[in-house]
Amino acid sequence: MSTVSMTMSVAEKLREWWRACPQPHWLIGPVLLIVAIPVADGFLPPDIHLAHLLVVAVAITAMGTGPRPTALVGAFAVLALVVAAVERRMLATESVIVELSSLAALSVLLVFFTSLRDRRDRELIRVRSVSDATQRVVLRPLPERAGPVSLASAYRSAEADTGIGGDLYAVVRTGGSTRLIIGDVRGKGLATISDTAIALGAFRAAAHREMPLPELAAYVEDSVHWGLREFSEPAEDVPERFVTAVLLDIPDEQPVVHVVSCGHPPPLLLRPGAATATLAVPEPAPPLGLGVISEGAYAPASFPFAPGDRLLLYTDGVTEARDARGVFYPLAERVAAWADHRPDQLLRRITADLETYADGRLNDDMAMIALERDGQPAAA
Repeated sequence: MSTVSMTMSVAEKLREWWRACPQPHWLIGPVLLIVAIPVADGFLPPDIHLAHLLVVAVAITAMGTGPRPTALVGAFAVLALVVAAVERRMLATESVIVELSSLAALSVLLVFFTSLRDRRDRELIRVRSVSDATQRVVLRPLPERAGPVSLASAYRSAEADTGIGGDLYAVVRTGGSTRLIIGDVRGKGLATISDTAIALGAFRAAAHREMPLPELAAYVEDSVHWGLREFSEPAEDVPERFVTAVLLDIPDEQPVVHVVSCGHPPPLLLRPGAATATLAVPEPAPPLGLGVISEGAYAPASFPFAPGDRLLLYTDGVTEARDARGVFYPLAERVAAWADHRPDQLLRRITADLETYADGRLNDDMAMIALERDGQPAAA
């Protein structure tokens, strides 16, 4: 192979290594250091030797780049040390040989560790991609509008770096109404995803059908009851697994909302200039999954829901957040001042206020849905 070909091959390899560097700006400092040290050594007194600082260039490169740039900078650092030793006519001395050996060994170790780090980062990216895809399938983002209703949602998992936990919500359109569910699985965090998926799957499978709300609740109860037992581990305490939930049906042509409560905190009705109303169902049903088979157990309650009215659905992770004195968050009192906010603005205001109130100590899953009826209903 000719000298020109070898030079072109080496140059191409260097370009490939440079392109492989995730953050090329990390190399500016190390390269300047590698160039400056041999130059400075030529002007310094014999008893002052800076070549041992070349290890700093390799360490900085390993911090911000991958194995290839680290290997390249390590090789340049060794070459710079050789140049500095030749300038001082000390290449064959014991101290320089020790420095060369140490620098080469450290460069090899840093290349090895950056390889392990890059492999771990790639695995973490793949795991997060799978996790994000799973979360999008299980807990689908709510639309901004469903029929005459504008929607906004907020979600926070109890475990860091996860987007789903034991709280759930979903919205489904039927031929003439909008149906919603918000619920809370017993437990919190990633351990409850299976129960969350079961409850959401049962609701989505039946909510689009033209069945009365009590029948829908009975169907979801039966499916959740079966699913929690079918997909439980032998050591699990199945009777202790359940889901509190509120199911709503909002007709397009009537200014009302029908509510079935299954042991869940009641929604709040917000009207600008009026007191916050709690939509407490007179005859709430037990939580889903406990084996209630009688459709008569699900007695719906109807409440006025006119254009301009807003509803706030939430889980107990919101109302059971505590301040430094251990006092629960007064949700109904706080939201009364924000009754005129649009759904997305309302949730942002509540979230910020909740963070401040609890001083960041939010240790439970939280979910909220804010909705506003902004369509003109037809005559009932």
